[in-house]
Amino acid sequence: MKKALVVLAGLLALASVANAQTFVWPQKWTVAKPSEVRRGGTLRASVISDYRTFNPFITAEAGNVPSIISPYGLVRRDPSTGDWIPYMAESFTVSANKLEITFKIRRGMKWSDGRPITADDWITTWRIHTDKAVGSNSYDSFFIDGKPITLQKIDDYTLRISYPKPDATAFAVAAFVPWPAHVFGPVYQREGAEGIKKMWTLNENPDNIVSAGPWLIESYRPGERLVLKRNPAFGEWNKDEAGNPLPYLDRYEIKIVKDTNAQLAEFLAGNIDVLAPSTVDHISQIRQAIQQGRLDATIKVNASPVASSQFMVFNWNKSSDPFKQNLFRSDKFRRAMSHIVNRQAVVDIVYGGLGTPMYTSVYPVLTQWINPRVPKYEYNLQEAAKLLAELGFSKKDREGYLVDNRGRRLEFNLATNAGNAQREQMAKLIVDEAKKVGVKINFSAIDFNTLVGQLLSSGADRPFDAIIIGLSGGDLDWPFGSNVVPCKGNLHMWNKSGQCLDPRETQLDALYSRGRTELEFQKRREIGFQMQQIEAQLLPVIYIAGHNYHPAWNNRLGGEHPDALISAIWGQRQLELTFIKR
Repeated sequence: MKKALVVLAGLLALASVANAQTFVWPQKWTVAKPSEVRRGGTLRASVISDYRTFNPFITAEAGNVPSIISPYGLVRRDPSTGDWIPYMAESFTVSANKLEITFKIRRGMKWSDGRPITADDWITTWRIHTDKAVGSNSYDSFFIDGKPITLQKIDDYTLRISYPKPDATAFAVAAFVPWPAHVFGPVYQREGAEGIKKMWTLNENPDNIVSAGPWLIESYRPGERLVLKRNPAFGEWNKDEAGNPLPYLDRYEIKIVKDTNAQLAEFLAGNIDVLAPSTVDHISQIRQAIQQGRLDATIKVNASPVASSQFMVFNWNKSSDPFKQNLFRSDKFRRAMSHIVNRQAVVDIVYGGLGTPMYTSVYPVLTQWINPRVPKYEYNLQEAAKLLAELGFSKKDREGYLVDNRGRRLEFNLATNAGNAQREQMAKLIVDEAKKVGVKINFSAIDFNTLVGQLLSSGADRPFDAIIIGLSGGDLDWPFGSNVVPCKGNLHMWNKSGQCLDPRETQLDALYSRGRTELEFQKRREIGFQMQQIEAQLLPVIYIAGHNYHPAWNNRLGGEHPDALISAIWGQRQLELTFIKR
């Protein structure tokens, strides 16, 4: 029932703005008053991996280009309260049985090419996301127990979303970002999913990329930088409390650098404006530069725990290598691998003590969702050796590695994305600990896009052994991913056969559905606790540790959040309210 009260609060709040066509960005989201801001200038940021595509229907990575240029949909969360509020919708009503939400779309919004934004854009976007052949990472969120969530156009500015069951994530689903029907619709009608997948590649002329959000693509140079420019159409209906159009910035440049150390060097040199260091060494260097007057910046150490996960996942689909496939499907093997992960060493060495060991899929920042009784398979090499012996690996070869009774060595490949120094350090710690018990791990750091391609591959024989990677995103109302937990989910990354292979996967699949359709918070939380118990038994992935959130920014920037809002969930600022002081 708590969820219903939140919805009711949203309904009451929207009544006062029912006639407004402009979304006014609240003053309480920033420390700066409208009278203090300046227009113009360029925000400079960086990433360590190049982009894969401009296509919003085939992205699966956090921080992808479509999510930057157009981040919001009908509703969004208010960072000061956590409530869902109308955004591209001017109002919404919820049916008495909570199976329908009817949205009145804000009039006067335009795409960057001047075409009006209407219900057709949501309808077309929904149809493409729910075409399995497209392969959208959003596909799974539009189904509950295999039954579709449907959209109905009432008129050009009225849209109804119908849910087959009550859905605790109803507003998170409704928050999906629309893309232009006049651009994608004709191609989809003519060429179907294959036509959609060919659109908006990195070679697309930036002038052809249409956005509803604050940014347009000005230029892109692979391996060097992405330059975004202000979308004037966005500022026609997004204003600050003084009526100034947003964003204030002219440009947003994202430099592509080779690794996190290079990111730090760019920040210390004043070449980029924002950073979220994850190690004590990086934090210390920033503090020292500030104290010595070499850098005019602010850093908030330990602003919150992290809102993401880091883990090692094994590939259950290796039909070309039955030996490894059987090994990776064994929970006893995965438990042994959990015992070789020295999480405290990761926290101490990789994060300099400013981190949190992880044993569950729930992010450390979501403390109310974490089951404190979840089983842990802590660092214990003796226990790892015992479990491996039970699997038949009790003898070692001349080089000191475990072999079974047929002489097959216990050996596998482990990869992560090159440039992520923290993950590379984690991998090396795991390699060293594994060697102590006689497991040979061949580590390599590879291109991020190649890594993602391997992880997203499906079928009976996928091209990797084990990967260290992380997840972010998700929903605060139900922190288990619709594309991760269900066996057919796009990011059910350990098993992409398309079916549950272990009874506990089936249990998790069922509990996920029960929790998502439970509107009473305490009951939903209890279901979440049960899921974490089963996750711990199954160990589909082995969680490692997460660093704390330490945002830093150059003091040439204004418009950050008040301290009370700065966290891994809400970040350090709204880019739309960010400005250059000098």
